Amino acid sequence: MTWPVLVFDIESIPDIEGLRLLRDVPADVTDAQVHAQWLQERKEQGQSDFMPHYLQRVLVISCVFRNAEGLRVHSFVDRDNASEGKVVQQFFNTLDRHTPQLVSWNGSGFDLPVLHYRGMRHGVCADRYWCLGEGGGADDREFKYNNYINRYHMRHLDLMDLLAMYQPRANAPLDTMAKLCGFPGKLGMDGSQVFSAWQAGKLEEIRRYCETDVMNTYLLYCRFQKMRCGFNDKEYDQEVALVKETLTGLTITEPHWAEYLAAWK
Repeated sequence: MTWPVLVFDIESIPDIEGLRLLRDVPADVTDAQVHAQWLQERKEQGQSDFMPHYLQRVLVISCVFRNAEGLRVHSFVDRDNASEGKVVQQFFNTLDRHTPQLVSWNGSGFDLPVLHYRGMRHGVCADRYWCLGEGGGADDREFKYNNYINRYHMRHLDLMDLLAMYQPRANAPLDTMAKLCGFPGKLGMDGSQVFSAWQAGKLEEIRRYCETDVMNTYLLYCRFQKMRCGFNDKEYDQEVALVKETLTGLTITEPHWAEYLAAWK
């Protein structure tokens, strides 16, 4: 197993501003009314109330970054309701700096398409991410055979997609697999509650929830590495111990990690 590795997860809410723009909604109609009308229309058509990827506004991108120097947890957060583009750019800047292996749970099905669309909307630059080996130089040639975009390459590993053998009907929820493997699983909320939590001003709770999700993903990635012999038993135990040690050090300022550790059986 080689470093660096960047495990990521996003939390998003409906882009009501974008919906207003697409429908040319008058200014005197409230956001709540715009959203309610859209929900009613979807209900009448027997469709899901989940906004399409291009109308998902990114609130938080949480990351677990593992390299030879250690393990870090960090989140890019839109705290002023005006920094979505900056948040997405910071994420892609991290890829430019480190060229890590990306790891996600359903990142190909949701997180990355959302980041693509939102990056387009905000004029984000993601040079390393979109490299497909079409130019010159050794790095470019390497990316031709192992890039972030190809579903069957490993530079981005969608762990859920791979474990399901790329068969959607075989997909498993992150919470379920985390708990089956002895990890804490989801704490505090689930994805369906994020919008209402944001409306209630609970952005930091959303950020904490996203961080515990991404830690679950990292632990499942470690278990996967053990299964494919990227870790032997001793190395796997050492990595899990490092996670616990790192999170214990964070509990002083971030109490959700104390709850996470307490839930870890």
